[in-house]
Amino acid sequence: MSLREMKRQRTRQALVEAAIELFERDGYEQTTIADIAAAAEIGTRTFFGYFATKEDLLFPESDARVAASLAEIAARGPGDGPVEVLLRALHRVGDDSDDLTGRLAALRLRLIQQVPAVRGKALQMQVAAQAEIARHLAAAFPDELDHVTSAALVGAFVGAVTGALAALLEPSMPQDPAVVQREVQRATEVALRPWLAHDVRRQGSRTP
Repeated sequence: MSLREMKRQRTRQALVEAAIELFERDGYEQTTIADIAAAAEIGTRTFFGYFATKEDLLFPESDARVAASLAEIAARGPGDGPVEVLLRALHRVGDDSDDLTGRLAALRLRLIQQVPAVRGKALQMQVAAQAEIARHLAAAFPDELDHVTSAALVGAFVGAVTGALAALLEPSMPQDPAVVQREVQRATEVALRPWLAHDVRRQGSRTP
Protein backbone atom coordinates (compact mmCIF):
# COMPACT_ATOMS: atom_id res chain seq x y z
CA MET A 1 0.00 0.00 0.00
CA SER A 2 1.38 3.39 -1.02
CA LEU A 3 1.81 6.29 1.39
CA ARG A 4 -1.10 8.08 -0.28
CA GLU A 5 -3.36 5.06 0.11
CA MET A 6 -2.35 4.71 3.76
CA LYS A 7 -3.21 8.37 4.36
CA ARG A 8 -6.60 7.93 2.71
CA GLN A 9 -7.29 4.86 4.81
CA ARG A 10 -6.40 6.72 8.01
CA THR A 11 -8.64 9.64 7.08
CA ARG A 12 -11.50 7.31 6.20
CA GLN A 13 -11.15 5.52 9.53
CA ALA A 14 -10.99 8.85 11.36
CA LEU A 15 -14.29 9.85 9.78
CA VAL A 16 -15.94 6.60 10.85
CA GLU A 17 -14.63 6.91 14.40
CA ALA A 18 -15.71 10.55 14.62
CA ALA A 19 -19.18 9.62 13.38
CA ILE A 20 -19.53 6.86 15.96
CA GLU A 21 -18.59 9.24 18.78
CA LEU A 22 -20.93 11.99 17.61
CA PHE A 23 -23.87 9.70 16.82
CA GLU A 24 -23.62 8.16 20.27
CA ARG A 25 -23.10 11.47 22.08
CA ASP A 26 -25.36 13.87 20.20
CA GLY A 27 -27.72 11.61 18.28
CA TYR A 28 -27.82 10.68 14.61
CA GLU A 29 -30.26 13.32 13.42
CA GLN A 30 -28.53 16.09 15.37
CA THR A 31 -25.09 15.30 13.91
CA THR A 32 -24.22 16.95 10.60
CA ILE A 33 -21.65 16.06 7.99
CA ALA A 34 -19.88 19.32 8.87
CA ASP A 35 -19.68 18.17 12.51
CA ILE A 36 -18.14 14.85 11.49
CA ALA A 37 -15.66 16.45 9.10
CA ALA A 38 -14.56 18.94 11.75
CA ALA A 39 -14.09 16.17 14.32
CA ALA A 40 -11.92 14.28 11.82
CA GLU A 41 -10.01 17.50 11.07
CA ILE A 42 -10.86 17.70 7.38
CA GLY A 43 -13.01 20.06 5.32
CA THR A 44 -16.63 19.35 4.57
CA ARG A 45 -15.94 19.19 0.82
CA THR A 46 -13.19 16.65 1.44
CA PHE A 47 -15.68 14.44 3.29
CA PHE A 48 -17.44 13.66 0.01
CA GLY A 49 -14.26 12.18 -1.39
CA TYR A 50 -14.71 9.38 1.14
CA PHE A 51 -18.45 8.99 1.73
CA ALA A 52 -21.43 10.08 -0.36
CA THR A 53 -23.88 10.40 2.54
CA LYS A 54 -24.04 10.40 6.31
CA GLU A 55 -25.70 6.98 6.21
CA ASP A 56 -22.70 5.49 4.40
CA LEU A 57 -20.55 6.06 7.49
CA LEU A 58 -22.50 3.31 9.23
CA PHE A 59 -21.65 0.76 6.52
CA PRO A 60 -17.93 1.28 5.84
CA GLU A 61 -17.12 -2.40 5.27
CA SER A 62 -20.15 -3.47 3.23
CA ASP A 63 -18.27 -3.55 -0.07
CA ALA A 64 -15.42 -5.45 1.58
CA ARG A 65 -17.84 -8.09 2.87
CA VAL A 66 -19.28 -8.62 -0.59
CA ALA A 67 -15.76 -8.76 -2.05
CA ALA A 68 -14.76 -11.37 0.56
CA SER A 69 -17.75 -13.52 -0.37
CA LEU A 70 -16.97 -13.30 -4.07
CA ALA A 71 -13.31 -14.12 -3.39
CA GLU A 72 -14.28 -17.26 -1.48
CA ILE A 73 -16.60 -18.31 -4.31
CA ALA A 74 -13.79 -17.80 -6.82
CA ALA A 75 -11.31 -19.71 -4.63
CA ARG A 76 -13.62 -22.72 -4.04
CA GLY A 77 -12.10 -26.18 -4.14
CA PRO A 78 -13.42 -29.10 -6.21
CA GLY A 79 -15.07 -30.67 -3.17
CA ASP A 80 -16.62 -27.50 -1.78
CA GLY A 81 -20.37 -26.94 -1.70
CA PRO A 82 -22.20 -23.61 -1.83
CA VAL A 83 -22.91 -23.48 1.90
CA GLU A 84 -19.32 -24.30 2.82
CA VAL A 85 -18.15 -21.42 0.66
CA LEU A 86 -20.59 -18.96 2.26
CA LEU A 87 -19.71 -20.04 5.80
CA ARG A 88 -16.01 -19.71 5.02
CA ALA A 89 -16.65 -16.19 3.74
CA LEU A 90 -18.44 -15.34 7.00
CA HIS A 91 -15.50 -16.65 9.01
CA ARG A 92 -13.06 -14.68 6.87
CA VAL A 93 -15.01 -11.46 7.32
CA GLY A 94 -15.07 -11.99 11.08
CA ASP A 95 -11.32 -12.53 11.15
CA ASP A 96 -10.55 -9.48 9.02
CA SER A 97 -12.79 -6.93 10.76
CA ASP A 98 -15.10 -6.34 13.73
CA ASP A 99 -17.56 -4.44 11.52
CA LEU A 100 -20.25 -7.06 12.18
CA THR A 101 -19.51 -7.62 15.85
CA GLY A 102 -18.08 -4.49 17.47
CA ARG A 103 -19.21 -1.10 18.68
CA LEU A 104 -20.21 0.15 15.23
CA ALA A 105 -22.33 -2.95 14.63
CA ALA A 106 -24.36 -2.34 17.79
CA LEU A 107 -24.82 1.34 16.93
CA ARG A 108 -25.82 0.50 13.37
CA LEU A 109 -28.43 -2.00 14.53
CA ARG A 110 -29.95 0.54 16.92
CA LEU A 111 -30.11 3.23 14.25
CA ILE A 112 -31.61 0.84 11.70
CA GLN A 113 -34.41 0.28 14.17
CA GLN A 114 -34.86 3.98 14.95
CA VAL A 115 -34.00 6.02 11.83
CA PRO A 116 -35.94 5.47 8.59
CA ALA A 117 -33.11 6.80 6.40
CA VAL A 118 -30.63 4.34 7.92
CA ARG A 119 -33.14 1.49 7.66
CA GLY A 120 -33.70 2.31 3.98
CA LYS A 121 -29.97 2.41 3.31
CA ALA A 122 -29.46 -0.92 5.05
CA LEU A 123 -32.21 -2.57 3.01
CA GLN A 124 -30.90 -1.11 -0.25
CA MET A 125 -27.38 -2.37 0.42
CA GLN A 126 -28.58 -5.78 1.58
CA VAL A 127 -30.70 -6.37 -1.52
CA ALA A 128 -27.85 -5.34 -3.82
CA ALA A 129 -25.32 -7.50 -1.96
CA GLN A 130 -27.58 -10.56 -1.98
CA ALA A 131 -28.17 -10.23 -5.73
CA GLU A 132 -24.45 -9.91 -6.47
CA ILE A 133 -23.44 -12.87 -4.30
CA ALA A 134 -26.31 -15.04 -5.59
CA ARG A 135 -25.35 -14.34 -9.20
CA HIS A 136 -21.76 -15.45 -8.63
CA LEU A 137 -22.80 -18.46 -6.57
CA ALA A 138 -25.17 -19.72 -9.29
CA ALA A 139 -22.43 -19.31 -11.88
CA ALA A 140 -19.97 -21.22 -9.68
CA PHE A 141 -22.35 -24.14 -8.99
CA PRO A 142 -24.43 -24.47 -12.19
CA ASP A 143 -25.19 -28.16 -11.59
CA GLU A 144 -26.69 -27.47 -8.16
CA LEU A 145 -28.14 -23.97 -8.23
CA ASP A 146 -30.16 -21.93 -10.65
CA HIS A 147 -30.79 -18.23 -10.14
CA VAL A 148 -33.86 -18.90 -7.96
CA THR A 149 -32.31 -21.48 -5.62
CA SER A 150 -29.10 -19.45 -5.39
CA ALA A 151 -31.09 -16.37 -4.41
CA ALA A 152 -32.97 -18.44 -1.81
CA LEU A 153 -29.76 -19.83 -0.34
CA VAL A 154 -28.07 -16.44 -0.11
CA GLY A 155 -31.25 -14.95 1.34
CA ALA A 156 -31.31 -17.65 4.02
CA PHE A 157 -27.63 -17.04 4.74
CA VAL A 158 -27.94 -13.26 5.03
CA GLY A 159 -31.15 -13.60 7.03
CA ALA A 160 -29.48 -15.96 9.48
CA VAL A 161 -26.56 -13.60 10.01
CA THR A 162 -28.85 -10.58 10.36
CA GLY A 163 -31.19 -12.34 12.77
CA ALA A 164 -28.37 -13.65 14.93
CA LEU A 165 -26.75 -10.21 15.14
CA ALA A 166 -30.06 -8.57 16.04
CA ALA A 167 -30.33 -10.92 19.03
CA LEU A 168 -26.67 -10.81 20.02
CA LEU A 169 -26.21 -7.04 19.85
CA GLU A 170 -29.07 -6.14 22.16
CA PRO A 171 -27.84 -3.91 25.02
CA SER A 172 -28.47 -6.66 27.56
CA MET A 173 -26.20 -9.13 25.75
CA PRO A 174 -22.41 -9.48 26.22
CA GLN A 175 -20.57 -7.25 23.75
CA ASP A 176 -17.36 -9.28 23.35
CA PRO A 177 -16.75 -9.30 19.56
CA ALA A 178 -15.14 -12.75 19.72
CA VAL A 179 -18.24 -14.18 21.42
CA VAL A 180 -20.55 -12.45 18.95
CA GLN A 181 -18.55 -13.78 15.99
CA ARG A 182 -18.59 -17.33 17.35
CA GLU A 183 -22.30 -17.24 18.08
CA VAL A 184 -23.15 -15.79 14.65
CA GLN A 185 -21.18 -18.60 13.02
CA ARG A 186 -22.95 -21.20 15.14
CA ALA A 187 -26.41 -19.77 14.55
CA THR A 188 -25.83 -19.54 10.82
CA GLU A 189 -24.71 -23.15 10.65
CA VAL A 190 -27.88 -24.18 12.48
CA ALA A 191 -30.07 -22.13 10.14
CA LEU A 192 -28.38 -23.59 7.05
CA ARG A 193 -28.30 -27.18 8.31
CA PRO A 194 -30.68 -28.46 5.59
CA TRP A 195 -28.45 -26.95 2.93
CA LEU A 196 -25.36 -28.43 4.61
CA ALA A 197 -27.02 -31.84 4.61
CA HIS A 198 -27.60 -31.42 0.88
CA ASP A 199 -23.90 -30.67 0.39
CA VAL A 200 -22.96 -33.80 2.31
CA ARG A 201 -25.31 -35.94 0.19
CA ARG A 202 -23.87 -34.39 -2.95
CA GLN A 203 -20.34 -35.19 -1.89
CA GLY A 204 -21.35 -38.73 -1.00
CA SER A 205 -22.92 -39.30 -4.40
CA ARG A 206 -19.65 -38.28 -6.06
CA THR A 207 -17.53 -40.66 -4.01
CA PRO A 208 -16.46 -43.62 -6.22
